[in-house]
Amino acid sequence: MRTQATGQLNKQPPWYRRLVLPAYHVKDAARYARVSPQTILNWQKKQTDQPTISHREDGQSLSYLQLIEVAVVAAMREAGVSLTAIRNAKEYIAQRLKSEYPFAQYGFKTDGKQILMKLSDFEKNESPDKLIVVSKSGQLGWNTILEARLKEFEYNKGMAVRWNVGGADSPVSIDPQVSFGAPSVKGIPTWTIKGRLDAGESIDDIADDFILDPAEVREALRFEGIEVDKIKNNTEWSH
Repeated sequence: MRTQATGQLNKQPPWYRRLVLPAYHVKDAARYARVSPQTILNWQKKQTDQPTISHREDGQSLSYLQLIEVAVVAAMREAGVSLTAIRNAKEYIAQRLKSEYPFAQYGFKTDGKQILMKLSDFEKNESPDKLIVVSKSGQLGWNTILEARLKEFEYNKGMAVRWNVGGADSPVSIDPQVSFGAPSVKGIPTWTIKGRLDAGESIDDIADDFILDPAEVREALRFEGIEVDKIKNNTEWSH
């Protein structure tokens, strides 16, 4: 569907187009969002009349905005919210925010709770699985479900254009303007840092070469699944 947000993308700088181009394999998106690949595939089904995942020779891929959406869905699923409830909530919020990707909008971060409360009032006689359950105090468990995840996003012109994927305080981020959107630390892809470690270099040497703090190198390695505490004296690494 063509929405106000879609139209706005056409008026933005060229790099904004990267937000909607397929760039992330499902398995990688699952790792970043800490959710199963099957959950992502199930979520992407039947959302529109058009395919929502790009099919390429090297597999299925998501755009950056779909990745952000998956990150929000993952947080909701962790809290026990069903995909059906999330899907209905997205549809309602999309109409309110006039956005194809409402979970990536700043308006969702600021007004999402109130919008969902109105959804609850509107559909209060529907099946409980129809919507996200709002508590009597109107809190929706918002802090528990989404506050931490939404703090990981940085916004520009109302849209989440950077995800601090390692956590709100982590140096690891995904930014479509940097390293082609790969998880990176100060522009250095985390997979590059891991590759240098695999080649036998120490954490201190890697930090010196890339002008990073050793702590930033460790965070990049942790993101890549390396048990940093097992690296002795910053020089020994066996894999």
